[in-house]
Amino acid sequence: MRIKRGVTSHRRHKKVLAMTKGHRATRHSLYRRAKESMLHALSYAYAHRRERKGDMRRLWILRVSAASRAQGLNYGQFIYGLKKSGVEINRKVLADMAVREPEAFANLVTMAKGKVEE
Repeated sequence: MRIKRGVTSHRRHKKVLAMTKGHRATRHSLYRRAKESMLHALSYAYAHRRERKGDMRRLWILRVSAASRAQGLNYGQFIYGLKKSGVEINRKVLADMAVREPEAFANLVTMAKGKVEE
């Protein structure tokens, strides 16, 4: 008895076409084009998951910099002052603090200022 593969390939094709839903033109409707599109999309997703880490860090640094400049201290001096005073808060928490708790952030800036001016 021979093995017929129609069910298997049909399932695989449906899976690929479902993954490319939302892609433009034939990239979501023709299997060959859809498979290429899917492979590219998956590789971009993999690469950019790692890239997003750097993007977020840049955003946090921007926010901390803007908030510390408003208090009269640039970013480098602020971080240096925190390091000297032994405060080990990461940039993510600092950025969140700058947005949600400006008073607490202002206290950190004054503490950092004191250590920079010594």
